[in-house]
Amino acid sequence: MVISDENKPSIIRPTNLQQGESEIVGRKFGMEIRPNRRALGVINQNFVGAQPYPRVFNKRVLSEAKEICDKNATNQAHRPITRKFSAQIASKQQAFTEGTKKSNPSSPQSLTVWEDIALSDVEEQQGAAKDHPEPMALEQTEAAVDEKDHMEVEMEDIFEDPVTDIDSCDAQNPLAVVDYVDDLYGYYRKMENCCRVSPNYMEQQFDINEKMRAILIDWLVEVHHKFDLRAETLFLTVNLIDRFLAQQAVVRKKLQLVGLVAMLLACKYEEVSVPVVEDLVFISDKAYSRKEVLEMERLMLNTLQFNMSVPTPYVFMRRYLKAAQSDRKLELLSFFLIELCLVEYEMLKFSPSFLAAATIYTAQCTLYGFKQWSKTCEWHTNYSEDQLIECSKVIVSFHQKAATGRLTGVHRKYCTTKFGSAAKCEPAKFLVETTTQ
Repeated sequence: MVISDENKPSIIRPTNLQQGESEIVGRKFGMEIRPNRRALGVINQNFVGAQPYPRVFNKRVLSEAKEICDKNATNQAHRPITRKFSAQIASKQQAFTEGTKKSNPSSPQSLTVWEDIALSDVEEQQGAAKDHPEPMALEQTEAAVDEKDHMEVEMEDIFEDPVTDIDSCDAQNPLAVVDYVDDLYGYYRKMENCCRVSPNYMEQQFDINEKMRAILIDWLVEVHHKFDLRAETLFLTVNLIDRFLAQQAVVRKKLQLVGLVAMLLACKYEEVSVPVVEDLVFISDKAYSRKEVLEMERLMLNTLQFNMSVPTPYVFMRRYLKAAQSDRKLELLSFFLIELCLVEYEMLKFSPSFLAAATIYTAQCTLYGFKQWSKTCEWHTNYSEDQLIECSKVIVSFHQKAATGRLTGVHRKYCTTKFGSAAKCEPAKFLVETTTQ
């Protein structure tokens, strides 16, 4: 720790010594004579007018005394001096003053007496400290305290997790739209609230329930995988189904038709190569005709008012994975977990951006084995770890039962090598145990 100039002890140098000698004496006894400036001032006055006397002094004695003083200054620099010890120093200094008046101040004996007094004082102070241990007194000025606080703040800044600029690497990529990407996602967050459906919309359906919805979406996950469609197509398909069912009552016999038409519309919006109507009729085992497919397509578009541009969890997943500096393994595990959430009706109570953030947080905890949520992720998602922990607990429960029951389409899909066998990762059980405790 750097000590400011205000805390350095004052050094009084006799004027009758040579420059080299005064520097040595000052370094030796500066720490010990600090509380007795008045007595040394009297000594200094007695030396005024004396002629400097060149002499060879015992450097070995002075070096040994310096080591003792430095060691004592390190250990006892902040220890208060007792009254008894102060009185002894004062009496010895008085005796030394009287002796210098009678003798030649420039004689070699004067330095010997000075050394004897200094060394004896050091020894007595060390003995007194051992016999009478006293609490350390922190004699710090305001400047020293301020400097210490400033150093603590700097150390906190060093170890604080900084927010990384995740768009700097794409500054030259026009498709990354770095100049207005933050404004774009700010608009997505506003629009996601407008496009959300009520988490209780199934109450107005008289012939279908949430279990039927789960069966439909689990089947569509397999169809999506068989057709090798884009990931955003699946998310838009589920969004169209929920928005349509929230406004239109459907009988259970037509529920599968709703799912097929929703996928057809999503493919027309997202895909380059769109499946033909005959393919959809074939995968439904010819349960519906071409005419029924086209009639349902017209009804769905009119019900949704041709509003197909909605922010799904997919658009937030891409941004948040970039903030998490993800690799291929984290990306696949995150999409596995969020597709499990698509099947569950209860996850409609969470906004798409919140669900994406909670999924990535859960995936990080699953891979790394401990809680992981950086300042960069918190900055770009606008969600803290405390906000995500409850939703993450629910996602872990979905992961634990993904391979059991009737709805295993997502698990089978992500058990393949194409998706890195992400479904085989062990669930982050410690998140559930921590929250339950």
